Amino acid sequence: MDIDVRLRMFTWFADVSGAVAVSRMGPEEITRARARRLSHNVVTSRVFGPMPRGVFVTDRVAHTDVGPRPVRLYRPPTARALPIVVNFHGGGGTLGNLDQSDWLCAHVASRVGALVVSVDYRLAPEHPYPAGREDGYAAVSWAAREAATLGARPDRLAVMGDSAGGNLAAVVCLLARESGPVIDAQVLLYPVLDLTFERASVERFASGPVLTRADMDVFRAHYLGDDGDPTDPLCSPLLAPDVHGLPPALVVTAGVDPLHDDGVDYAHRLEGAGVPVRHTDHPRAVHGFLTFPGVCRASATALDDVCAELTARLH
Repeated sequence: MDIDVRLRMFTWFADVSGAVAVSRMGPEEITRARARRLSHNVVTSRVFGPMPRGVFVTDRVAHTDVGPRPVRLYRPPTARALPIVVNFHGGGGTLGNLDQSDWLCAHVASRVGALVVSVDYRLAPEHPYPAGREDGYAAVSWAAREAATLGARPDRLAVMGDSAGGNLAAVVCLLARESGPVIDAQVLLYPVLDLTFERASVERFASGPVLTRADMDVFRAHYLGDDGDPTDPLCSPLLAPDVHGLPPALVVTAGVDPLHDDGVDYAHRLEGAGVPVRHTDHPRAVHGFLTFPGVCRASATALDDVCAELTARLH
């Protein structure tokens, strides 16, 4: 694989340890993986990146239309009303928690000057589709509705997500196009957008690193449950019959990633429909690379792109 030495060592360790290999996890291992907390210290900062100074982080409960959901708010040190960025973490709809997005969300809050709302949506297999989708849309609607209470602007709203979180962000945009609220930008980071898994990159990188075809199959089975349809556009937004009128998009892809072609093809579809879109591809990066900026050089460039896009769309 054409990736640098630090990243190769990190992905080797991740693969050997099985830290994110859901195909090797039973129910108890999944529960432990979800509960694993990420503390911010000198060691973890070497891998996951240091938190920026001056960002206020608060955990609270959002009382959404589908019930209470935990959210984490990231607020920069400013008194003015802020635009809102709603974030959805990755993890295949089965793993993941709010901690893994701390670095990204805090830097976006600091550099963009935005209130970032990171959503702890329900996860499969206990809560299969459409639970995560319902939580995602309800959380965005809640953030728009409660903007004034949160010290934010109701007329400046973006969504952001990585991997499975990118799927939710794209799906929320499809739903909001029909029923509101107005979304000004979508940032999709190496998103999974077609659950049929028929694109060439899925087989090209079936053995990983980091994400394998075996893991993807298990994630899909958990997320869809017994009755889910992988061709449903609200599972696979790349298969949506109409993508006109969606928010301007930044699509970030990793070159060494089974999901590479999902992002590439979705960017082409949006562009063909007249949606303003910017696609940035990082040929030597692997799936999830923005989550470990300490070992992947492309993370800094990708973060620059994310912050520039959101600043341009929200201010």
